[in-house]
Amino acid sequence: MLQTFNELNRGIVYNVNGRLIPRDEPGISPFDSSVQGGDAVWEGLRLYAGRIFRLREHLDRLRSSALALAFDSIPSHDQIIEEIRRTLAANRMTDGVHIRLTLTRGVKITSGMDPRLNQSGPTLIVLAEHKPPVYARTGLSLITASIRRFAPDALDPKIHHCNLIQSILAKIEANAAGADDAIMLDPRGFVAETNATHLFIVERNMLRTPHTRHCPEGITRAVVLEMCDRHGIAHEIADLSLTEVYRADEVFCTGTMGELAGVTKVDGRTIGSGGVGPLTRRLTDLFKAVTASEGERVV
Repeated sequence: MLQTFNELNRGIVYNVNGRLIPRDEPGISPFDSSVQGGDAVWEGLRLYAGRIFRLREHLDRLRSSALALAFDSIPSHDQIIEEIRRTLAANRMTDGVHIRLTLTRGVKITSGMDPRLNQSGPTLIVLAEHKPPVYARTGLSLITASIRRFAPDALDPKIHHCNLIQSILAKIEANAAGADDAIMLDPRGFVAETNATHLFIVERNMLRTPHTRHCPEGITRAVVLEMCDRHGIAHEIADLSLTEVYRADEVFCTGTMGELAGVTKVDGRTIGSGGVGPLTRRLTDLFKAVTASEGERVV
């Protein structure tokens, strides 16, 4: 799975602390904390017919991450939403859009790691692109990465931070193996997530997903669990080994950028019948219905 350039995005502008900047013009200082040390938090949002799905939940997670990193100041939800509105309006975007929000600790007075060098407030970046879900609907191929997710006492995954080197290293392994993405294990050897998404398996009509001890608290993941409660689909949260993934009837992954996507191969093993399974297709349809009827209007 390799994303390609979308010509619709050639003339877009992005937003840095309220300044609308053409996509090919620089807008971030070399003294910004995101450049100096990846000292930033982020969220991915999706726009459906003028509404952003689960916007408040995403902004809650952004704020929670910034608090965990002891940011001195954090824009309010309303301030961030206003900048999202301005960015979408400037780009005349209404549907099929992915929005990347980044909040950094801000610009430093001189280069260095110490947060006390940040004395001018945070930097808010709003990047909106025309981007449909990025995964093929015919099924993904995964491999297991050698890179492990950190334990919470090393770097808590509940901080949705911009230090993504772990995920990038795992993605490099997937690329080298000719796979779409990579499963990442936790320090005990159980499945945590992939380099970019949460993972679900179906075994004897039971939907199962790992705990979030070693991965972010996924918003699309939470929506899937809510849909299971609403529609009487048996499900559980449990430690999952790779053996349980290999022998599953179905596997799929979830995330804002890719929504729900079936997995048909893991480490060269065919999953189930080799196609996207019936429960995956059902939950995909239910998810489409939810995103078509819910969301906060911003356009």
